[in-house]
Amino acid sequence: MITHVERRGAVPTVLDGEALAPALIAQEAQALLVRLGSLRPFVMTETMVLAAALPYEAHRAIEHFLHSGRTTLREQVGTFLEWLDGPGREAPAWEQQRRFVAIRMRFNDVLSQLDLFAEVVTQRSEQGTGVWLSGLDGLARDAVQVPGSPVPPPPLVCYLARGPGAAIRRARTRLPGGRLSPVAIIRVPRERMVGHGVASSLVHEVGHQVAAQLDLVPSLQAEIDRRAARGDSRAWAGWRSTVSECIADLWSVGKLGISSTLGLLAVVSLPRALTFRPPRGDPHPMPYVRVLLSAAVGMTLYPHPQWAALVAAWKACYPVGDVTPEVQEDIVRLERTAPAMAELMAAHRPPALGGRSIADVLPLRSRTPESLVARFQAWGDDLGVLARQPPSLVFAVMGQARAAGLVAPRAESALLTDVLSAWAVRSSIDVMQRPHTTDEPLRPATPVADSAQP
Repeated sequence: MITHVERRGAVPTVLDGEALAPALIAQEAQALLVRLGSLRPFVMTETMVLAAALPYEAHRAIEHFLHSGRTTLREQVGTFLEWLDGPGREAPAWEQQRRFVAIRMRFNDVLSQLDLFAEVVTQRSEQGTGVWLSGLDGLARDAVQVPGSPVPPPPLVCYLARGPGAAIRRARTRLPGGRLSPVAIIRVPRERMVGHGVASSLVHEVGHQVAAQLDLVPSLQAEIDRRAARGDSRAWAGWRSTVSECIADLWSVGKLGISSTLGLLAVVSLPRALTFRPPRGDPHPMPYVRVLLSAAVGMTLYPHPQWAALVAAWKACYPVGDVTPEVQEDIVRLERTAPAMAELMAAHRPPALGGRSIADVLPLRSRTPESLVARFQAWGDDLGVLARQPPSLVFAVMGQARAAGLVAPRAESALLTDVLSAWAVRSSIDVMQRPHTTDEPLRPATPVADSAQP
């Protein structure tokens, strides 16, 4: 018979299979505690300049999330060891093993959650990159704001990854193990780095978070169904199946103007076979049609000849003469209904907005082409002025300037790099200077507010 001491780690001197099994299980459970104790908060393991730090609320939420997970698991392991020394002493080995395996799987979930956030935090230690990401956090924080929204936005953090497209793991979605993520994590393509195009991808992903907060997709689908009943049902069925991406594109155009569509052009400039590939279950519209819809949204929100010129340029790059008749028919149907789809989304009044439309909560007056060009000419390259503006407005201005031929890519990239750094520095200083208590979370100050269309 194995003694209490042997239960806590010693292997029986007699190689009795029934006695050996619980001893080995107890040792493995104690090893879990040792490995769990070796996990440290990010504030003790990651080195970064203060300007590169995560937004305070996001960092606090992540650390609390991981700490609570470790604490719960440590308690579960302790409870299991007590059971193994008590009532479980006489349980069959298979039952002891079953309970231990369940705990070990939860331990692996904790490690997966740690790795997920470590990928976000570790990049903050990269010279230059960390500060740049901190500036993008400010852009995301600005872009997620919905004036008068009944649901406060979650903390958002950005990180870099390979590949041409961005992605988001929305806040309150399930992580490994089933727990809900305390923050939204936006993956930004490395190849986009600095330029107005990075804002297009980032704000599109923020649009997915906004759509989830306001529960836009179900209400939009219901409205599309009503519209389809009046005709063009096949075209509207296509819009219905891709509406989650369409509304994210509208949010991006609403915050960035033509910067959004120009950035989208860079993402979907693909080999012809991919540009004309039908969705077939993919929530994204056909890349060719997606550009047409983005321009239609721009024309709906900010009427101007630039949108027709952009569509003409896109069609010149991708003539449709050699695509299959079936694909041509789909394109004709979707292009014909794209303006109506843009108007439907802009005018949509979801219950969460209390009677206001989506267009009502977008900063339309400050995003007209004329307004953006005037701001670019007034601001010039004055970093002091730029750093005080809402990040999404600055990127909208720079994209409009590019579209108008007023700024070259090199100068645009250099200026946006400087302003991203300025936003990061300002955010870190605001956090240090703002008085707070342990009961009230810090709220890093954002640049001047950007009013929405009344």
